[in-house]
Amino acid sequence: DHAGHGFIYIKGAPERVLEMCAFQRSLGEDHPLNSRSWHDRIEQMASRGQRVLAVAFASTNHEHRELRFRDVEQGLTMLGLFGIIDPPRAEAIEAVRQCQQAGIRVKMITGDHLVTARTIGLQMHIGDGKQALSGQILETLSDEELKRVVRDIDIFARTSPEHKLRLVQALQADEEVVAMTGDGVNDAPALKRADVGVAMGVKGTEVAKEAAEMVLADDNFASIAHAVEEGRRVYDNIQKSILFILPTNVAEAGVIVSAILLGTMLPITPVQILWVNMITAVTLALSLTVEPPESDVMRRPPRSPGEAILSRFLLWRIGFVSTLAVAGTFGLFLWETDQGASIETARTIAVNMLVVFEAFYLLNARSFYGSVLSRNGLFGNPYVPLTIGMVLGMQGFFTYTEVMQTLFHTTAIDGLAWLRIIGIGAVIYLLVEVEKSVFRIILKFRTPDLKI
Repeated sequence: DHAGHGFIYIKGAPERVLEMCAFQRSLGEDHPLNSRSWHDRIEQMASRGQRVLAVAFASTNHEHRELRFRDVEQGLTMLGLFGIIDPPRAEAIEAVRQCQQAGIRVKMITGDHLVTARTIGLQMHIGDGKQALSGQILETLSDEELKRVVRDIDIFARTSPEHKLRLVQALQADEEVVAMTGDGVNDAPALKRADVGVAMGVKGTEVAKEAAEMVLADDNFASIAHAVEEGRRVYDNIQKSILFILPTNVAEAGVIVSAILLGTMLPITPVQILWVNMITAVTLALSLTVEPPESDVMRRPPRSPGEAILSRFLLWRIGFVSTLAVAGTFGLFLWETDQGASIETARTIAVNMLVVFEAFYLLNARSFYGSVLSRNGLFGNPYVPLTIGMVLGMQGFFTYTEVMQTLFHTTAIDGLAWLRIIGIGAVIYLLVEVEKSVFRIILKFRTPDLKI
């Protein structure tokens, strides 16, 4: 200044800055520090969700050119506080709600003041607005104590990157699957240790991005919720594809085995089985890979990492549907032969019965439990009716063209045969819907809050 003094200014967490101060500036003069008054102001600002910083200074002579830690450890003069309002975005609040509905516990680990963290957590529906743990207390806890505490507390304030790592380890020790977000170099150990490390793409350092499994390109928490939904959709669609393909294959084998056991002619020849497997079944199954997410996909609890892709429920559904398909296909084949139809005609009807069954069952397979007896159930995925139309067109080519009749030993069938085929296919479709409705009742009884 004009008097030849130099000044050192610092800003930072108000609790730390106050520890370094002995005076406070008021009306241009220094007075003894009133710590209690400052702490009250900090609490008031933090309770409004503001991020609070303190500013202090120390005077020195103009010859002081090097700054050392001991120059600011004590004897500073407190100048004031300023609060930064950074309200949570609406999409972040909604994303937290979606994650919680999906059985994901969202925990906030921040360097902010404890009261600020509680207030923002309450705005985002994280925690109860009362329970929170500071990094200072966290350091006093043993690993076993932290493991118990982390189950109940969702907000951690004034934490360091080392605290993040301990929290990840405590949750994993409690057999939780942990995703951790971070952006700094010091966050890398926690990101690496977490089951899913999530780095910030805009503000994140290259070290953090390399340590993480995922990078948020927009630094938006809502993207995590979208990623969870997309991951569940992909997993569902893999299961649906399996759930669709296996009953078809089991039905083909079941028809052949039934014929052998009963000593009758084979309802389907090997070359006809190739047609069903390589042309129709694959074409129809492809439409399930682009199936949109089911309405309850973000209301289900997370699946266990050790859970088999074929659950007991899926095995039951595969067995149930396969039995219906075998009964329908083999039963119709026997009925046709009893009515005097030639073996070529009966086999042609059996092959078409299998394909029509696939077309009807494709609609069933669009949802594990939900009914597809609706407009959305029938047309919610535009690729489903498209592939069904393509397959039925190929079946017409398979049944009525001379080249295909020669290659696959088929023959033309009349309209009444098609009515029988479609009728049995519709019955199987309705029986699967009845089975799903029974499971919906069971699920509703076990989990009343689950909406399917």
